Amino acid sequence: MNRGVLLVRRPEGKVTEDCFELRDRPVPDPGPGQVLTRNLVLSCDPYLRGRMDAAFPLGEVVTVRVVARVEASQHARWKVGDLVWGFLGWEEWSVTAGEGLWPVDPALGPISNFVSVLGMPGLTAWVGMVELGHPAPGESVLVSSAAGAVGSLAGQLARLAGARVVGTVGSPDKARHITETLGFHAAIEYRAAADLATAVRQALPGGVDVYFENVGGALLEAVLPNLADHARIPVCGMISGYELLGDPGVKGLVNLLAKRATMTGFSIYDHVYRLAPYQRTMSELLASGRVVYAEDIWEGIDAVPAAFIGMLAGDNIGKRLVRLAPEA
Repeated sequence: MNRGVLLVRRPEGKVTEDCFELRDRPVPDPGPGQVLTRNLVLSCDPYLRGRMDAAFPLGEVVTVRVVARVEASQHARWKVGDLVWGFLGWEEWSVTAGEGLWPVDPALGPISNFVSVLGMPGLTAWVGMVELGHPAPGESVLVSSAAGAVGSLAGQLARLAGARVVGTVGSPDKARHITETLGFHAAIEYRAAADLATAVRQALPGGVDVYFENVGGALLEAVLPNLADHARIPVCGMISGYELLGDPGVKGLVNLLAKRATMTGFSIYDHVYRLAPYQRTMSELLASGRVVYAEDIWEGIDAVPAAFIGMLAGDNIGKRLVRLAPEA
């Protein structure tokens, strides 16, 4: 049987476990041009929360990034035993069109990396920080959600560019992780700060040249009056508002005008074609130890709802994944 996690109720504000149902169904057979995969590692991503409001159909498995092994194939490109990744489902087995899969090369790193640091989260950090943020030696960079899947890498990329990097985190453990393990120069524990704007000003007294935005809300409002002239704000996400009902808005946007700053939203789906060269570059950085990356891996399909809900609440360090089966 094929056990999967189905979306059965739309969240109203916070996601709760009763939004999901674990259900067993027969393992499907692939048709012409399709492959059957045994799913090995599933991803838990913040952007899924927004898609649960309307995009995902009720009564079906949630579609996510998955590393899988081909178990049966009616597609000319893929043979039994191939390791692949694609947009499959929160389920143990999937049937999908062969054109929707990409190869996984274990020589570049652990297979789980292909839905984390060597996958879309890693490419997101690269595009947002390197190509939109343009950190320069001596500049001051602030990264929100700095212990998370994207922020943890974005901050290291800024450090490699010669910038002074500060990260915002939600706990002392995360503060130690980003400073002692990842090489951030300082951390702001936002829950412990009496006043966020003051905490940002004290940590980056010369102003914020690059703010990598993952959070939005009160943190964005604290950063805006602390921008340096010609600051850049790549907008990757705004997780603080994903489970709110309504849009409370943001105060202080006039600072973008006063500081001649730029705030740029981007979607990584516009950059998927660049994934292969990025993977080669990042694999070398990881192998050399210039970049380190944490994966927070849970075990088993039954753990998926709690793993996803916990990630939205910020209980992860690094990329939240769920392993369903061993590689071999």
